[in-house]
Amino acid sequence: MTDATRVLWPDDDIILYDGVCVFCSRWIRFVAERDVAQRFRFTPIQSNYGSRLARHVGIDPDDPDSNAVIHGGKAYFKSDAALTTLSLLPGWSWVHALFAVPASLRNTVYNLIARNRYRIFGRSDACMVPDASLRERVIE
Repeated sequence: MTDATRVLWPDDDIILYDGVCVFCSRWIRFVAERDVAQRFRFTPIQSNYGSRLARHVGIDPDDPDSNAVIHGGKAYFKSDAALTTLSLLPGWSWVHALFAVPASLRNTVYNLIARNRYRIFGRSDACMVPDASLRERVIE
């Protein structure tokens, strides 16, 4: 899987995340709170829609090693997904400068956190239940 892959997917600005990962769920809340235009929608990899999307972009839904964002017809993974998402939020355009850091270095840090995310941040028995303001933006 490359860092950005051309995809044919009917929806855009979709963030695919591990719904039982506490850190990942906090990431979604962080993005949602700052996304005043409500550009992004979210799908847990454990949902029907999320697992279909995961398979389509090359992520194993039973053992996810990356989040992804679909933007502009491309799937971005790992640190590229996080930086792409942040750079599209109001006041966060400065994040573009972090793309100057080699992807290999950025993804080394990303992979370290991803491999240990349950141990460090915890794991839920089920996907987070979104509050009313987020519920309409979650695709299951």
